Amino acid sequence: MKRLTMTLAALAATAGMAAADPLEGTWQTEVDEGAYAHVQITPCGANFCGTIARTFKDGGEYKSPNLGKTLVIDMAPAGAGKYEGQVWRPSNDKIYLGKIALNGDSIRLRGCVAGGLICSKQTWLRVK
Repeated sequence: MKRLTMTLAALAATAGMAAADPLEGTWQTEVDEGAYAHVQITPCGANFCGTIARTFKDGGEYKSPNLGKTLVIDMAPAGAGKYEGQVWRPSNDKIYLGKIALNGDSIRLRGCVAGGLICSKQTWLRVK
């Protein structure tokens, strides 16, 4: 009886805790125009957003004017490790239709125009 009570208490304590989505975390972008970033992806409402947490270039870490800006915008889970939303490209200050395909510790991010006919792609790696 004591074991059952302890098991029920443990289940009740963890029932309210939601498991983190595998997209959550810090991701390193590919080099774009000589610089790259660490992007922190967290929940934003029911979806996910990613903010620029750190920036780097040849000389190491630097204080980019883009620090703290949202790069991954309102990515909604679409099932099977896929997400859809928008992405912002700092180098031209444009927002594109965005898609993410998650595969373990890497994501394939696409920013597209013309309804998804023309896309630019990057592979980001999880920062450990």
